[in-house]
Amino acid sequence: MTVERGIRLAAGAIVLASVVLAHYVSLNWLWLTAFVGVNLMQSAFTNWCPAMAIFRALGMKDAGCGAGGSGCCCDK
Repeated sequence: MTVERGIRLAAGAIVLASVVLAHYVSLNWLWLTAFVGVNLMQSAFTNWCPAMAIFRALGMKDAGCGAGGSGCCCDK
């Protein structure tokens, strides 16, 4: 799994978990959903988010040449 896919997986899981927690526990859990959304938006502009450092430390590789990424530079 690449860092980029890991981020999408983690973001989706956290959003779903916070919606369930908001329904069953407290509406304040929706702040977690907002936090994830803001991080995803800023990462669209900066190409960095806190989870990237964590996933890289866990050994995940960035998408790119040879990793099945869509932005492969090898074809040029």
